[in-house]
Amino acid sequence: MRLTLFDLDNTLLNGDSDFEWAQFLIRQGILDGAQYAVQNQAFYDDYKAGTLDIFAFLDFQLKPLAGRNKATLQAWHADFMRESILPIITPAARALVAQHQAAGDLVVIITATNRFVTAPIAAEFGVDHLIATELAQDAQGNFTGKPAGIPCFREQKITRLNLWLETQGQQLQDFSHTAFYSDSLNDLPLLRCVNEAIAVNPDPQLAAHAASHGWKILNLHERSSV
Repeated sequence: MRLTLFDLDNTLLNGDSDFEWAQFLIRQGILDGAQYAVQNQAFYDDYKAGTLDIFAFLDFQLKPLAGRNKATLQAWHADFMRESILPIITPAARALVAQHQAAGDLVVIITATNRFVTAPIAAEFGVDHLIATELAQDAQGNFTGKPAGIPCFREQKITRLNLWLETQGQQLQDFSHTAFYSDSLNDLPLLRCVNEAIAVNPDPQLAAHAASHGWKILNLHERSSV
């Protein structure tokens, strides 16, 4: 069997769901735009530069979820999907995922963005397997605003993937072929672990690395789906 891994933000999406979620909350008046937008942009710039402090970012990004009613959050997310996510899913991205599924690959989305934001997006792509940063919950099932376990970021994507494969009774070396699609230098550790690394609309650092190593470079973001 072949294993095909997809990063989500700026790979399958022509944008960043973490960043867009915060911007959505600002537009809805749920967050203070004047302060939050500046912080959101600063963290996003750190991510693109490869200098993001993931724990500081998660403390910032997950705080708006803390103590919120789940029904309210789900209603917000439905609006978020319609307004912010569907317009940044391209036909090329949908077709690529479908191509690997039709070939019988085990298809997995693996992302640093938290499961609350990304699970409905994975479902939109028809992908059953999602490895994402998990959220801590209290005894009533409400989000605490903190991550649970190991964030799915940089080198820890490898750890999280291996832990997930264990739950499936598998190891990376069990697959006849492994591939990973990503846009970001932050994913270099996992890109180096697979048989086939594909750079998707890569950032400048990843583009240079891909070119020097003969990796395929792919453009999925020419036009949106809606």
